[in-house]
Amino acid sequence: MLAIVAPGQGAQTPGFLGPWLAEPRFADRLRWLSTVAGLDLAHYGTEADAETIRDTAIAQPLLVAAGLVAALELFPQPADGFQRTGVAAGHSVGEITAAAAVGILSAEQAMVFVRERGQQMAAASATLPTSMMAVIGGDADEVMAAIEANGLTAANNNGTGQIVAAGTVEQLAALQANPPARARLIQLSVAGAFHTVHMEPAVAHLAQLSRAITTHDPRTRLLSNADGQVVQSGREYLGRLVKQVANPVRWDLCLQTMADLGVTGLLELPPAGTLAGIAKRNLKGVELFSLNTPDQIPAAQEFVAKHGDGASVSLLNSTPSWMLVVSPGKGEFHAAEGVDVGVRLEAGAAIGTVSNLRNTIEVGMAHSGTITEWLVEDGDPVAPGQPLIRLYPAHDSAGAAS
Repeated sequence: MLAIVAPGQGAQTPGFLGPWLAEPRFADRLRWLSTVAGLDLAHYGTEADAETIRDTAIAQPLLVAAGLVAALELFPQPADGFQRTGVAAGHSVGEITAAAAVGILSAEQAMVFVRERGQQMAAASATLPTSMMAVIGGDADEVMAAIEANGLTAANNNGTGQIVAAGTVEQLAALQANPPARARLIQLSVAGAFHTVHMEPAVAHLAQLSRAITTHDPRTRLLSNADGQVVQSGREYLGRLVKQVANPVRWDLCLQTMADLGVTGLLELPPAGTLAGIAKRNLKGVELFSLNTPDQIPAAQEFVAKHGDGASVSLLNSTPSWMLVVSPGKGEFHAAEGVDVGVRLEAGAAIGTVSNLRNTIEVGMAHSGTITEWLVEDGDPVAPGQPLIRLYPAHDSAGAAS
């Protein structure tokens, strides 16, 4: 199974788009996305220095545009990407890249959203000097205790041996002065305490904007940073994008879901390397590919062919006559009382729960419809993204699924 992932802020480096802009099609597409974002992304991706592209309002649109246009180079026919990709995920702002790549948002919607996200997060960061610091190694419990003792937030949990602390510069200095035993601290190239309460003003603005954004459901499995779960509803995923600005990134749980799914190959979109490095430590035996230059495209396409299943369309895709509800995670499924074939359920209604050692997840209906077939039985073990029921969707007067 193929996983495609999009990196977050801090992955950008000066000049990383240089090789790509030699490709006319890439340059044309980037020019269009630059117009949408109101930024000269070609300049920032080739000529600007590290300090300039560290600016949140520049870095975030730059990363999303780079990932989206590179994905179109990898999959000139997007339908090929939907068919071959078993699961997609993005880290922090990379979630916007992933959301557009799987069809929840258009590229233009993604660029407007990330432009506003970057500007609002930059404004929130300017009210008080804040930043982020990676804590590498050490005992996990001792690391968390040290972070909490200094009033910091564990803003990113990136899996084995890497937790990112975020807060004021004074709080980070105190942590650096008295670090956890056997831990190494690295200052990150970001200009704020992202995924903490310091970003709440940005959440309020994005929540207002999101109400006017039309979404579509993802065309393949898509994981959420909030809890590593497969999210089937485009509207729900957009809501999670908004809330995630001020909540921790649980990349460790996304990695666990990839392991549960049996991912065999992971490809990281440019600027690649960060997530592939994390996967190397956490997904043993999984083959990795860091896509950073256009001359790698043929090899990347071979990698996709090796790990992707081009013979079957994602089970998350709906036909005009039926839809599926899938499991958000791994565990044991238990059906809700009274939910059976022939029953009509409204959007948001629960069909049951998936329980594992970590938590119990309620499985809800993204759309209204009538159950036509159970695809699992009560008490069955289920995997992330596994279909649970087939339903005939209710349609509104315009013929769209409600």
